[in-house]
Amino acid sequence: MTAALIPTGYETQGYTCVQSLSRHGIDTIIASEKPRVPAGASRHCTESLSVSDPRADLLAYRDDLLELARRPAVKTVVPIRPDGAYLLSRYRDEFEAATDLFVPSFDQFRTVADRLRLVEAAESGGVPVPSTARLGEVEEWSGEQIVKSRYNVLAEGVVPDREPTDMTVEKSLTHLAAGEAPDAEALSGAMGHEPIVQEYIPSTAEYMIGALYDHGEPLAMFQHRQIRGDTYAGGGGVYRESVAIPELEAAARALLDELDWHGLACIEYMRHEETGEFYLTEINPRMWQSLPSTVRAGADFPLYYWLAARGREDEIDCSYDLGVGTHSLHGELRHLLSIVRTDSSVVAKPPITRRAREILVSCLREPNFDYLTLDDPGPFIRGVRNELSWRR
Repeated sequence: MTAALIPTGYETQGYTCVQSLSRHGIDTIIASEKPRVPAGASRHCTESLSVSDPRADLLAYRDDLLELARRPAVKTVVPIRPDGAYLLSRYRDEFEAATDLFVPSFDQFRTVADRLRLVEAAESGGVPVPSTARLGEVEEWSGEQIVKSRYNVLAEGVVPDREPTDMTVEKSLTHLAAGEAPDAEALSGAMGHEPIVQEYIPSTAEYMIGALYDHGEPLAMFQHRQIRGDTYAGGGGVYRESVAIPELEAAARALLDELDWHGLACIEYMRHEETGEFYLTEINPRMWQSLPSTVRAGADFPLYYWLAARGREDEIDCSYDLGVGTHSLHGELRHLLSIVRTDSSVVAKPPITRRAREILVSCLREPNFDYLTLDDPGPFIRGVRNELSWRR
């Protein structure tokens, strides 16, 4: 038995890793603190195990993963979620003593986890970024702006005075119309630190680049255009189309070169509607939410990660088909619900009937779905049950 350890929850990328690696004869072990994980219902999953809750005790979760990583059959651990990506970099020496990894150093992780440090690196590499400042430094509120967490993850070594057992992810965004000043004290209190303010970039579309780098050298790259996100105002892609834009690749390479990057990188961009430039918004050192669309187009990043971790980088041959559209059905539902439940002072709300019609037409035209497959229906069925149970 030769296996990959996949710490995951309800994320679609966990199932995609199971499906992809299984096709290549690699056993897969799901580790999760959550019940009824969809990936664990796949006929391709070798084993599904329960571990400690990282939100309750991060170090207990780390120790559980280390124990599983020490199994002789486990040859690597795949970073899927923020907590896994953090632990694999923060305790890289301990994990590398147990198995093979292909993850960034902790200093690299801290740079991309701290959005102020990331902006500095991007500017040094000549990559366009939104104007960014600490909330307390902003005195002018004349333009449209966004307030968000300074950090991708709030954890020890990234945020000052954080306990090693504690980690949170702050995803809230506050859109500010021109002339609207925020309640700085309330926002800082809610986030547990001083957030940042970024200018709002008027964009024609959002884009993602997935990459795998070997100490500054690219092994694989993939691009998609996000057609719809988790909400009508944006978020992770739930309907995407594979593309290949030289200017976008150049922007990603400039950033990753500046970082001398190693490991996985999910980089998000917005294309300025006036200048056409690609503005960096985010980078995460792990598998991405839209990984199913990447693999569907032919760029098999779970396999690439496995090969790189096993010292077989020369076997990676990244190519993919263009114009492949894929959907997350659960995500499309969340998108529709966001029109009913949320408001943005910056992004205009679309009519729900028109958006529902657009979703239906695109699903009929491109019936490629993250979970829904006829030969492996278990994950989709379990995902629906989880959604219904949560809504009750």
